[in-house]
Amino acid sequence: MSAPEPIAGARLLFSHDAAVAHLNHGAFGMVPIAVQRAQQRVREEMEANPHRFFAVGLEERIAHVRRHLATFVGADPEGTALVENASTGTSIVLGSLDLGTEDEIVTTDHGYGAVDLAVAATCRRTGAVRRVARVPLGADDAAVTAAVLEATTPRTRLVIVDHITAATARVFPVRRIVEAVRGRWGDQAAVHVDAAHVPGILDPQVSDLGADFWVGNLHKWGYAPRGTALLSVAPARRARIRPLVLSWSTEAGFPASLEWLGSHDYTPWLAAPTGLFVLRSMGIEAVRRHNTAMAEYGQRAVAEAIGADLPPATGLPMTLIPLRPGVASDPEAATALRRRISDELSAEVGMAAWRGRGYLRLSGQIYNRPEDYQRLAAGLPKLLEHL
Repeated sequence: MSAPEPIAGARLLFSHDAAVAHLNHGAFGMVPIAVQRAQQRVREEMEANPHRFFAVGLEERIAHVRRHLATFVGADPEGTALVENASTGTSIVLGSLDLGTEDEIVTTDHGYGAVDLAVAATCRRTGAVRRVARVPLGADDAAVTAAVLEATTPRTRLVIVDHITAATARVFPVRRIVEAVRGRWGDQAAVHVDAAHVPGILDPQVSDLGADFWVGNLHKWGYAPRGTALLSVAPARRARIRPLVLSWSTEAGFPASLEWLGSHDYTPWLAAPTGLFVLRSMGIEAVRRHNTAMAEYGQRAVAEAIGADLPPATGLPMTLIPLRPGVASDPEAATALRRRISDELSAEVGMAAWRGRGYLRLSGQIYNRPEDYQRLAAGLPKLLEHL
């Protein structure tokens, strides 16, 4: 399989260290230079006159950005709030539900680790119970939906499902899951879609999903500064949203109660539309095709080098490579291997330990070149031999 043709000039849009193969865009993203400069201009404006910056017109500027970003993902701007990241949004959702003893929260075994920690803490605080739907790695949409629905009971109050799974790089049929849960349990079970990786990869059209809650990051594939995410809430749930921090706009209700945090650093939010401008100027579909093809190229090159079998293709700019049994099979070992790859091979990759098996996760982005993956493919076999 050949690598895709580079998008002209794309690599010059970023300020990354060219001596490192950056193959984990899905973790923290990478902010284009134009967006960095836009954020710096806002920062300079703020420091030139902090009192005026915070006291005159800031809430209107934030609302304008929110409308712009919400429109991009097909969400209702009046039912959407800017938050710091997907984990923050999920914590807000968990804190806004009046859960009691033995009420149930359903997740899947593909869920993000920080979300699992938040659910565990909520269960300890409220007495609620977590149920986990086990979904095979290669499950089709019907099987995924059936597994989630089977985990629900009359005591289920919240179902949390990933749209794109972080650990396993799969697309889950969230609309179908929402319809199935709603069809069986009505309004007694809310559905929260963790779409941390979705903005910039998929066109979610959030308002059409029917979910009670939806949260997505813009700093990954939407080229926004880190600290930019959206939490969208269905009309019937908005009055019950409780901010994690009480501030001057608490009585204004959702979404202002989440967005106005006094001396919070708002520069990432105010610069975020520049990220979407960069994405659109490159051509959203062209970027998606390139990134997916590059990730698949890298997956094949590295898998062939280490003799790994490839899982089914997902059409995403993130791909998985299973490691041999016993390698990176728990979170601590996966972290240690990721750090060794960084230190010894000058490559940044994603690692996951899922169901006792280690997986390497590679991303494709417009700044990547075939030699980035070839470097990893050349050095990884020897490194793995010594584990």
